[in-house]
Amino acid sequence: MQNSEAMALSAALLAAAGGLTQRINEGVVARGFEGMRPAHGFAFARLAPDGATVTELAAHLGVTKQAASQLVDEVVRKGYAERRPHPGDARARLIVLTERGWACTRAAEETAAEVVGEWVELLGEGEVRVLGERLARIAPYGPVRPAW
Repeated sequence: MQNSEAMALSAALLAAAGGLTQRINEGVVARGFEGMRPAHGFAFARLAPDGATVTELAAHLGVTKQAASQLVDEVVRKGYAERRPHPGDARARLIVLTERGWACTRAAEETAAEVVGEWVELLGEGEVRVLGERLARIAPYGPVRPAW
């Protein structure tokens, strides 16, 4: 593959990822979750399974603990997450999504499905499925984080 082809492919992948991120955020906001930014969605992707400490969230996002702590303060203040005692470490706090945070996560999933549906209309279901399989081979699922 020529350098120019590699750059074109890189640009297309980045544009698709950036467009998807923007569309998901717009869909979340349109569904009534005001004040949300893509960084919140990347944090929710880490918090969603079982919660996380601020240190774990910072590592996931690729930011300092201070930056992660500020983001946690913001989502707690907005009612999307809450701090709980950590079940395995009395010194740590576990950050978990509230029902509002889970509802926001479901809104993001709905929007992602809409966008992928548009890709299916454009390329066909088989090609989109193959695209997903190929991308999973190149970049296994995680961590989903912003490119600061």
